[in-house]
Amino acid sequence: MLELGDEAVEGHHKVGRMAAANGVDLLVAVGGDMAKRLDLSAGAAGVPDIALVGDNATAATYLESILRPGDVVLVKASRGGQLRQIAQALTGRP
Repeated sequence: MLELGDEAVEGHHKVGRMAAANGVDLLVAVGGDMAKRLDLSAGAAGVPDIALVGDNATAATYLESILRPGDVVLVKASRGGQLRQIAQALTGRP
């Protein structure tokens, strides 16, 4: 989402609202100001559980500690956020 430029703020708010509208139970946001915007929008729209973490490794460790068989995880970010590292940690695949 880094590539959105001037539309980044509204893009993060929109994703937060969409998460709530689609029944997301937990949103884990990684990073700083934009992640906080995502968290705030998702919480205001009704996502029941939100975590803001500082980096990908912390996100992966947190998710590994709470995920159960059958859980579905969507990892969304710009390439610059390198959130693929989280998916790799969770799946054990490069």
